[in-house]
Amino acid sequence: MDGNMESTAEELERLRAENAALKAGKAEKVMTFKVSEKGAVSVYGLQRFPVTLYQEQWIRILDEGGRLRAFIADNKSSLATRDSK
Repeated sequence: MDGNMESTAEELERLRAENAALKAGKAEKVMTFKVSEKGAVSVYGLQRFPVTLYQEQWIRILDEGGRLRAFIADNKSSLATRDSK
């Protein structure tokens, strides 16, 4: 089996699992990752459209994860959540 067939089989299995979860009432969104046509990383499952950044941008965000969490904690009273909209 070549790399493309494995990717297709993996994606099919993931879609089947997502479909089964939706049918079972577990509509929790699952984050998935894909490489965009331009070679960037797209994250699906956060919102209606994917969030797409180049690898160095994702790495910068990941490197600042602690500061981002602290910022969110410090500003929690000012920040909205999806549930509050």
